[in-house]
Amino acid sequence: MTTSRTQILNLLWNRDEPLSGPALADSLSISRAGVWKQIEALRSEGFAIPSTDAGYVLASIPETGSAALELGLDAPFSVEYHDAIDSTNRCARELAESGGEETAIVAGEQTAGRGRLNRDWESPPGGIYCSLLCRPSIAPVEAPLFTLAAAVATTETLATVGCDGSIKWPNDVLVGEPERKIAGILTEMQGETDRIDWMVVGIGINVETPPIAESTGLNDEIDGTVDRRTVIQGIIERFHQLRAAPAEILPAWREHSATLGRDVRVETPEGSVVGTATEIVSPGALLVETDGGTERIHAGDCEHLRPISAGR
Repeated sequence: MTTSRTQILNLLWNRDEPLSGPALADSLSISRAGVWKQIEALRSEGFAIPSTDAGYVLASIPETGSAALELGLDAPFSVEYHDAIDSTNRCARELAESGGEETAIVAGEQTAGRGRLNRDWESPPGGIYCSLLCRPSIAPVEAPLFTLAAAVATTETLATVGCDGSIKWPNDVLVGEPERKIAGILTEMQGETDRIDWMVVGIGINVETPPIAESTGLNDEIDGTVDRRTVIQGIIERFHQLRAAPAEILPAWREHSATLGRDVRVETPEGSVVGTATEIVSPGALLVETDGGTERIHAGDCEHLRPISAGR
């Protein structure tokens, strides 16, 4: 999007009174014809910008699109939006390898989405698929904290639109009883022993319920239609807050945990671990109390073996 278009949106954003064409032209140092051209381009992107005798008003903002998602975003990410793409994580990785900086790759549909352990992730049109390219100044061993931060950001943002969820270690967001998956996180990175070159945190949220057992969609859970812009911006902003305050991540994750206190089976590279999940410790390891003692699990596929007990 051109600089002039961005400036026009910012000038009209959160303004109660119309702003005239001449005033916009003076502010941007362009002609009135140039203002009109940029206004028309914004309208073609879905922005409702009626004109009156007094000037232009920003009446409504589309749910998606790079300009719409960047407008008012309180986090230092640029946004690249696609109506459809094979994989937002793939796009973010390529951007990282070509020297790209902090960017949110967002799509309304993925044709080749995937989750952890290279599983397919159904990504039909109208969903929320967002990959955050970061260049954090942390050691690779601390990377799991970013996955936990993304899960917390997703859970807390969904709650603001009326969908109360909880987190299954390490990266699934669940809702309801019986538990149904509504979102997942996939983190990828490249770096050396002592530093991360880049990290991509992918977040996929079902908006419409997919035809998959034990899954659900956001619109069904809130009994209405969610504004995707609200959710996408909320997640990005909360994720940014948490990565800037890493000491807050584990306490927030514990608060929203669906796993702690549960009997679990965790499939790890070394085999199955069965017991009670008792705690999560830095940088995201799950402690499981087994018949043979406490196991510290850094990576694995977790299964809840019984429903949440009363009061949790």
